[in-house]
Amino acid sequence: MSSAAEQEAVQDPAGRAVEPGRPPGRAAPVTVRPEIPESTGITAGTGLTAAPGTVRAAPRAPVVWPGAPMPLGARFRVGPDGVAGTNFALWAGGAEAVEVCLFEADGTETRCPLTELTHEIWHGFLPGVRPGQRYGYRVHGRWDPWTGARWNAAKLLLDPYARAVDGTFTLPPEVYGHMRDWPDQHVADTVRDERDSAPYVPKGVVVHDDDDWVEDRRPKTPWADSVIYELHVRGFTRLHPDIPPELRGTYAGLAHPAAIGHLTRLGVTAVELLPVHQFAHEDHLLRRGLHNYWGYNSVGYFAPHAGYSASGTAGQQVGEFKRMVRALHDAGIEVILDVVYNHTAEAGELGPMLSLRGIDNRGYYRLQHDPRRYADYTGCGNTLHVVQPQVLRLITDSLRYWVTEMGVDGFRFDLAAALARSMHDVDMLSPFLAVIAQDPVLRRVKLIAEPWDVGNGGYQVGAFPPLWTEWNDRYRDAVRDFWRGALPDVRDLGYRLTGSSDLYAWGGRRPYASVNFVTAHDGFTLRDLVSYEHKHNEANGEGNRDGTNDNRAWNCGAEGESDDPEINALRRRQLRNLLTTLLLSTGVPMLVAGDEMGRTQGGNNNAYCQDNETGWLDWSLLEQPEWRELTALTARVLRLRQTHPVLRRRAFFSGRAQAPDGLRDLAWFARDGREMTEGDWYAPAATLGLYLSGRDIPGRDARGEPVTDDSFLAVLHAGAEPVAFELPGAPWAERYELVLDTSREDQAEPPGTVLDGGTELTVPARSVLLLRVAA
Repeated sequence: MSSAAEQEAVQDPAGRAVEPGRPPGRAAPVTVRPEIPESTGITAGTGLTAAPGTVRAAPRAPVVWPGAPMPLGARFRVGPDGVAGTNFALWAGGAEAVEVCLFEADGTETRCPLTELTHEIWHGFLPGVRPGQRYGYRVHGRWDPWTGARWNAAKLLLDPYARAVDGTFTLPPEVYGHMRDWPDQHVADTVRDERDSAPYVPKGVVVHDDDDWVEDRRPKTPWADSVIYELHVRGFTRLHPDIPPELRGTYAGLAHPAAIGHLTRLGVTAVELLPVHQFAHEDHLLRRGLHNYWGYNSVGYFAPHAGYSASGTAGQQVGEFKRMVRALHDAGIEVILDVVYNHTAEAGELGPMLSLRGIDNRGYYRLQHDPRRYADYTGCGNTLHVVQPQVLRLITDSLRYWVTEMGVDGFRFDLAAALARSMHDVDMLSPFLAVIAQDPVLRRVKLIAEPWDVGNGGYQVGAFPPLWTEWNDRYRDAVRDFWRGALPDVRDLGYRLTGSSDLYAWGGRRPYASVNFVTAHDGFTLRDLVSYEHKHNEANGEGNRDGTNDNRAWNCGAEGESDDPEINALRRRQLRNLLTTLLLSTGVPMLVAGDEMGRTQGGNNNAYCQDNETGWLDWSLLEQPEWRELTALTARVLRLRQTHPVLRRRAFFSGRAQAPDGLRDLAWFARDGREMTEGDWYAPAATLGLYLSGRDIPGRDARGEPVTDDSFLAVLHAGAEPVAFELPGAPWAERYELVLDTSREDQAEPPGTVLDGGTELTVPARSVLLLRVAA
């Protein structure tokens, strides 16, 4: 503000100077006059801004041709007169000027103004700029946080469309658009910091993409046949003894035959990768010497995270990721990405300025009625404003890129309810869901919603439209409660075991709309679920306050690791029960990497910052017989599931016969061999019999023939003592063959016992028995 303007300023009730016309209580940031500490690098004068850092002399800027506004990002191509170069295009709606900044290996910066503006897109073609060139943007505009304007050209910004990123975010004070260490913190975000951030932030990399995926063969596994395996690229491969050390923790490591061999031996059909978009670490973690291990803090929606690359970060990570996808496809395994489009790593108003905030803060983020503040439906400080066309375009362009150019087969959307919000409330007719439904590329891939966020009305399990599947946390809770003896009755369990028709039998949705899981990356591992009742997150440095307290866990009699052989045997039996229940349930099962071999995090149920042995998969567990047996059981039940279509139903059970001479497709039995009555569903029960008829499977095969299969009886018993269970006789079955018994440690060979219908079978304590109807 000029001295003349200062003379015209008035004061608010607190005595702070206010620009004419500004509401009382909202002081203009440039007129705040607290005492300036010498250590801040601030020069007193007409406004509060950080003194610029030393600017290195740059060579003469190259010629910038007009270029084109489409496509967005930095795209290498042949320009006019056959001259090769790179077209730069950036949407920055309210900006006053944009510079693309080119960086040499020694850090020398060349600034090139983009003078062409088409539909709020700044663009230009730079002849001679080739793949491997490191770059960023400086965007000029007003600094007025009170109205949501936070432009600061001193900050080098990452291109939202960058295909590769070189460098890591370390978050020193210079990368903040405001004075992070300003003495008066309640106005710190209004004081602009003009120190140059370029030496401290990663740069985008120009990438040449000429790969058309002609030779790639996508598995295209039907939803009903899918088995998802959630894994962390780094954690899954970091300790694998058969992967070369230089490849561990990388995309190339996951592509290695040793890693893929484990997946194929198990029988999973898809890997769901924890976030692989370029992400940054939070300041509070860096201050404690920790890092964001899970990666739910995205900053680059087109770039594979450079930290997982074994081949280099100057664009090589793109090719390495593609080779990983090809290797998995060759093994018949689909690749699903866990994506975080609900928020970015820039956090709230006190967060760093890395990309979108400095490009157009008001255009990209949801702001409160007080535009200085951010609407936060994610618990991470900000929420992307998906209703805005340019934000919706950013997300859908990113999704299409990962499908068409990077080869992935689907997405799991973190906090998907935040993306489905219109102006405030969750709206299943929102622009985001409408665009996905009609997009010719995206509507054909696998779409998984985490159907909640942290805002009001954010819990939306069962509400997403057709085409979408959902993480079903009601399945998780019911199965956990049954096996720890905490269910008041078995009504909810009955729905969960058979596809959750109460949630998904509408609008043409199918049982595979339910992604069933007992554990996920967030929470206890399966082994910890039966070894701990309380979280033990002290290593996170947050006083054990982080992570949920609602674990629905049972430690089998001792908290933590035990030397008691009986406790350990019971824990292993519970693991077999939980895994078998999951893999026999109707719906899409999701396993978490390492649960099949007894991985533990020592009771940490929020290991998001544990990039160490706590978070990594310990492959030495397979050297121990008891954990090898658990892995063998998992593979065996998955083979049963793959072999028998009655366990992979494409339609909900009706409870009625599908043919005049057929049995009902589903029946429930009590311990005495009679069919359960309505009253039985409302009574406490530890034993449940589930009959699945293979004669009455709706639908036909690819040749139009009826689908038939064996029929099965599953008996789930969560009680602490053995019970007698009368096997249903005619017309259900004359004889049964025992296929699976989770009370047994050794699962190498099937039990093979044959029993007559009407026989009273002794069901071992805490076990699952699976019996096949014998001919």
